[in-house]
Amino acid sequence: MNIKWILLLLFISTSAHAESERFYQEKYCPGELEVVLPDKSRIDCETSEYAIEFDFAKKWAEAIGQSLHYARLANKKAGTTLIVEAE
Repeated sequence: MNIKWILLLLFISTSAHAESERFYQEKYCPGELEVVLPDKSRIDCETSEYAIEFDFAKKWAEAIGQSLHYARLANKKAGTTLIVEAE
């Protein structure tokens, strides 16, 4: 696939949301944001008990996989916050 198409698809998929993922992280995370792990991945929201991934509902499977990965590396329980936007 041509890189131009990949960039275009990413722009289209991210521009359709009323708010950014970061907006929801800042509003609803009860812990620390963007915690960097040894493999350079980042936990969206880390509490004393949970590694929480925030993502839009259509990416639910990716969000679950990421939260499980982060939880394993951080020795925490996995948490997923799915963002559902409605008019």
